Amino acid sequence: MDTLTITAATPADAPALKALLEAAYRGDTARAGWNHEADILDDERIAPGELQAMLADPAVTIITARDGEGLIGCVAVTTKGESLGYLGMLCVSPMLQSGGLGRRLLDAAEDHARAIGIGHMEMTVIDSRAALIAWYERRGYARTGERRPFPVPRDPAITFVVLEKPLLPA
Repeated sequence: MDTLTITAATPADAPALKALLEAAYRGDTARAGWNHEADILDDERIAPGELQAMLADPAVTIITARDGEGLIGCVAVTTKGESLGYLGMLCVSPMLQSGGLGRRLLDAAEDHARAIGIGHMEMTVIDSRAALIAWYERRGYARTGERRPFPVPRDPAITFVVLEKPLLPA
């Protein structure tokens, strides 16, 4: 990662973002990394139309990490209210996980959020993903006690735990 750059995504990045998200979260390629949902979910991580809508939404910033021209990581920050942001889609190419890039993307997302006045960041994580929840807790996120249902009914049911971190001094 000699030529790593972290920048905001553009609509032209949609195909590469889609490929990265699917490779990092679902299917056999995702199993090469530690942070995947391949053993829990087998559908698409994000629909192409959903990604296009996010890229067009002024409340959403998708931050990308590139090694040269190749997209190797991303994270999304969505403004949810006057001082609340939502962190989502944090992923790193499976072969590059555990090298610190996820932390760098998380830091970039939090810096961006602070710069636009977001005082608290929240996220949801599938409740069975204990290692991922622990990773976020080591970075200052705390469980709020709230649980949210997975958007598509599953059998067995999947729920999210809500984590939150203050970003600005009280």
